[in-house]
Amino acid sequence: MRRAAFTAAVVAASVSLLPAPATAAVRSAEVCSIADPAVTEVSGLAVVPGGFLVENDSNPDPRRTRIFYLDEGCRVTRSVGYPTTARDPEDLAVDRSGTVWVADIGDNSPLMGGSGNRRSTIALWTLKPGAKSPKIHRLRYPDGEPRDAEALLVDGAGRPVIVTKEPGGEVYRLDTPLPTDNPEGAPLTLVGRFQPSRTGTANPLGVFGSALITGAAVSPDGTKAVVRTYSDAYEFDVTGGDVAAAITGGTPVVTPLPDEPQGEAIAYTADGNGFLTVSDQPGPVSIQHYPATRKASPAPARPAPSGAEAAPATERPALPALPGRLALLVGAFSVVGLMLVAAAARYARRR
Repeated sequence: MRRAAFTAAVVAASVSLLPAPATAAVRSAEVCSIADPAVTEVSGLAVVPGGFLVENDSNPDPRRTRIFYLDEGCRVTRSVGYPTTARDPEDLAVDRSGTVWVADIGDNSPLMGGSGNRRSTIALWTLKPGAKSPKIHRLRYPDGEPRDAEALLVDGAGRPVIVTKEPGGEVYRLDTPLPTDNPEGAPLTLVGRFQPSRTGTANPLGVFGSALITGAAVSPDGTKAVVRTYSDAYEFDVTGGDVAAAITGGTPVVTPLPDEPQGEAIAYTADGNGFLTVSDQPGPVSIQHYPATRKASPAPARPAPSGAEAAPATERPALPALPGRLALLVGAFSVVGLMLVAAAARYARRR
C-alpha cells in the first residue's frame, strides 16, 4: 500500500498529542521469504494445500495486480489475473468449498493519500476451484458513502463480512444472495462495530497503528475468527458460524504482533493453532508465524506467558469510538504536519 509514507507523516505530526505506546514482547518465527519481484505489497494471505495464496495490493501496472500461488518455500508456482482492473485488493479468504475470495475494498480518501476518485461501489472477486478467471460481485454501503476497508471474513453460511479500517471499525455483512456482474452494487447490512484496544504494542504507526484495522481471517474449522490491526491480532470464539456477531459482541484474546513494518495480512495455520502474517511492503518479505493465545475459560483471560513463545492475552481500556471517518484526523494537523503530508503525497504519486 503506497499510502504508508503519507500515513506515517500524519502520525509523525500528531502522535505527540496521544499517549506513548509501551513495548510488548512476543516471539515469531519466519516461515519463508517471498523474493519473487512480481509479488509486491502483499495485503492478503491464506493457506492452501501445498502452500500459500497471496494477492498484490493496487499497482500502477494493473497487469501486476494478481493472485499468486506459492509453495511451502514461498516460491511462486502460478498466478491468476483479473478479467478487468481490480482497483484496490486488500484482503483474501478461502472458504470451505475451496473458493477464493478477494476483497477489492480499499478506498483511501485524499486526506489519507488516495487519488480523490472515491468509489461508489466496492467489489469482491471469487475464484472457484478449477476456474481460470475470477468473477466480480459489486457491493455498496447502505448509506451510499465511501469507506476504506482492508478486512474480509467469510462466515459459516458463506456470507462475506467486511470490517472498515478506521478506529471503531464498522462491521458489514451481505445478507442477500451474492450478485455477479452487477454495476449498481448490492447493499450491505451494518451489523455493529469492532473496537480495538489501546494495547501499547510497538509498531511503526504508534497509537494509530493499534487502532487501524488491516486484515482478518476465519479458522479452518469455523470456530474462531481473528481481526488484526497494525499491532495486534484479536481472536474471537465463533458460535453457529456467526462471525459478525462474534467480532461485534464477543470478548477477544489479543496476540501482539510487534514491530511488523506494515502488517496487513493475517491467516490461520492449516491446523488453526497459530497465525501467519506478512507485511505490505516491496519484496522480499517474510511470512511470519505466531502461536495463537487461547482462552482458558469463557471469562476474560489473562494467561501467563509460557516461555517466550506464548503471546499474553491483553485486556486494556478500549480506544474511544470516533464519530465519522475523518475523526481520526481531528486535532492531528499542524502547519508542520500539513507540510509533511503534502511532501509524502507527492512522493507517493511519483512512485
